[in-house]
Amino acid sequence: MKNVTEMLVARSYGELLPTLPEFCRCEVCREDVLVFALNRLPPHYTSTLKGEVVSKLEMEAGQGSIDVTVVLLDAMRRVAVSPRCGRAARTGP
Repeated sequence: MKNVTEMLVARSYGELLPTLPEFCRCEVCREDVLVFALNRLPPHYTSTLKGEVVSKLEMEAGQGSIDVTVVLLDAMRRVAVSPRCGRAARTGP
């Protein structure tokens, strides 16, 4: 059983990170961003490879991809303002 949303959020985080050089790259901040985002997006569980592929295609097309990006950017902004890792707070990514 796999949560396709979790896989897409993690991948999208990795794609966004290079565009935000000021954002902390530590594991604590990464996990905080992913948890924040995943708690705000609906899960898409699959139990077969076919279901995983279909769900990924559906989520990557159009609004699903936009929703993930918007939620991730909000999560990164919030974590940057109040990081738990001990780095100085920033005004945002």
